[in-house]
Amino acid sequence: MKRRGKSSFPSKYILLLLTVICIMLLFAGYATGYAGEPIRTICNYVFVPMQKGLDYVGESISINSDDTKTKEQLIAENAQLQEQIDELSTQLTNTRLQQSELDTLRELYDLDQTYADYKTTGAHVIGKGTSNWFNTFTIDKGSKDGIKVDMNVIAGSGLVGIVTDVGKNYAVVRAIIDDTSNVSGMILSNNDNCIVSGNLKSMTESNMITFSNLEDSEDKVSTGDSVVTSNISDKYLPGLLIGYVTDITEDNNNLTKSGEITPVVDFKHLQDVLVIMQLKETGK
Repeated sequence: MKRRGKSSFPSKYILLLLTVICIMLLFAGYATGYAGEPIRTICNYVFVPMQKGLDYVGESISINSDDTKTKEQLIAENAQLQEQIDELSTQLTNTRLQQSELDTLRELYDLDQTYADYKTTGAHVIGKGTSNWFNTFTIDKGSKDGIKVDMNVIAGSGLVGIVTDVGKNYAVVRAIIDDTSNVSGMILSNNDNCIVSGNLKSMTESNMITFSNLEDSEDKVSTGDSVVTSNISDKYLPGLLIGYVTDITEDNNNLTKSGEITPVVDFKHLQDVLVIMQLKETGK
């Protein structure tokens, strides 16, 4: 035998019916002036829980709305703070670049004052060879700026190299550390001449280049002595600082000496150079 199912009368209709009854009772109370205990009791059991329920729902909606608003504000503030951080990071990077450029320009100015007898022009390094060193590189000035082949190039505290090729808007420089470079040098302490040769292997291993054919019969040359370009060079102007003697040994012929020189120029971080705007006069 089938059991009768439970009543499926919707609860919303029950709530509506109770509401109507309560309203009718209230209306009757106001109309007759009767405010007896039964009506008050019904109101307490019906309206008070309803009011609490509505207040709870209202507060929940208000809290959720406030939370949503707070989250949106936090997201907006976070995005704004990130923009400020990015802007400050960019400003810091630009400041560091400007400081680096300022330091380089100050070095070039001091160098220009050291060699005030020579007319110079500044140039930016815009490219270099495949080596980790600036043994050959390109500058942003060329024939239209008066640059010519065999003009000497300086930076930092002394000699960088020599111009080997010139275009209208560029020039190629071979540095004294390049394997194909040979410079007629002079030990400043006793004016003895030597040949300064580029050596990328030695630069990589110990940051030094080599010298040879030094005649030092009186043993006056010692480590720390300055080496400059000599007056007998056919391409390099005299008196340009190359570096300092780091090591010296006597050759097997017992007549000459050779050794190593630490260059005064940082050949790993060249950015700007000075080109001396005159060629060596050889009388040829």
